Amino acid sequence: MIAIGSDHGGYELKQAVTAWLREKNIPFLEFGCMDGQSCDYPLVASEVCGRILNGSADKAILICGTGIGISIAANKIKGIRAALCTDTYMAKYTRLHNNANVLCMGGRVTGSGSAVEIVDTFLNTDFEGGRHQRRVDQISDIENN
Repeated sequence: MIAIGSDHGGYELKQAVTAWLREKNIPFLEFGCMDGQSCDYPLVASEVCGRILNGSADKAILICGTGIGISIAANKIKGIRAALCTDTYMAKYTRLHNNANVLCMGGRVTGSGSAVEIVDTFLNTDFEGGRHQRRVDQISDIENN
């Protein structure tokens, strides 16, 4: 299950991504802005990331205007590893090396065609483990201290 949410700056891109998820028969839970009206990205990040923490979602996608604010907010939540990705290379390696569980994108800076390729890469790349697990564990240690 994928949790996806956006503020108003990411609303249009979220619509494109959810259409792609439906087309691919990927189940998702949708949060945040549902009509383009203004809403606050920290609250959206908290709600969506809560779904990962409670086990009702495996991964999440967050979208605001640039992707920066919503990624900062998500990374304040213990247990979340959110990565702002602007291309498929970043999406691939944040999964392979960082075991990121949240993909962040910017609705005002990423086109829908690129976005669905980024999402596809993020969702279909597994964590490599090995030496990278040690580093993910170090991040968790920092988070816990």
